[in-house]
Amino acid sequence: MAYLIRPFRDDDAEGLPHVWREAILRVGSLKYSPEQVQAWLRWQATPEKFRSRVGEGATILVAVDGEDRAVAYALLERDGHLDHLYNHPDHTRQGLAAHLLGEAEVLARSRGVTRLYSEASDLARPAFERAGYVMTHKREFEIGGVPIHNWAMEKPL
Repeated sequence: MAYLIRPFRDDDAEGLPHVWREAILRVGSLKYSPEQVQAWLRWQATPEKFRSRVGEGATILVAVDGEDRAVAYALLERDGHLDHLYNHPDHTRQGLAAHLLGEAEVLARSRGVTRLYSEASDLARPAFERAGYVMTHKREFEIGGVPIHNWAMEKPL
């Protein structure tokens, strides 16, 4: 299947919550407990949250299928923080994470950003490592009283 990566459009806000939720439910559950998955889902990705993030200056890169449906995305903040990298489970193992990370890097460089950084899940960590990010430390925290973790990672540009 052919994919295209393009900038976020307002109508993408309706599909991205589905990508986010399915990724957490179906892929997140491979490495995280049911309690951790439910805690993660409490963030409640909504169309309004995606629109708000763009309004605040974040850039969302969207991978779409041949019918222009969002299947993966990355959310990059102006300071180089890659806050989201999610891939719908029906479209994994297609190189989308690598392409999104590459596009985010090109965009960050064009803006004069000198470092990309993120907090990667156990599932996303290998994609970040393949893209040249280095793990700096494990982040242990709680969401609604449920212990969970991710990995602080960075890449100098």
